[in-house]
Amino acid sequence: MPKLKTKSGAKKRFKITGTGKVKHAQSGKRHGMIKRTNKQIRDHRGMRVLFKTDGDNIKKYFLPNG
Repeated sequence: MPKLKTKSGAKKRFKITGTGKVKHAQSGKRHGMIKRTNKQIRDHRGMRVLFKTDGDNIKKYFLPNG
């Protein structure tokens, strides 16, 4: 059986923490900031942790070696 490759798009979008959780950046921060409230812009800063089931799917299908 061949080795599983990591999806290169997932490499750029997700990181795995030391405890095995999956971190991702908030969406909606690339353009169109003038439409969004200051509260939205503040709340979308930094990284967030995915829910457990979503993180498990990411690790299984997109980051098999992560």
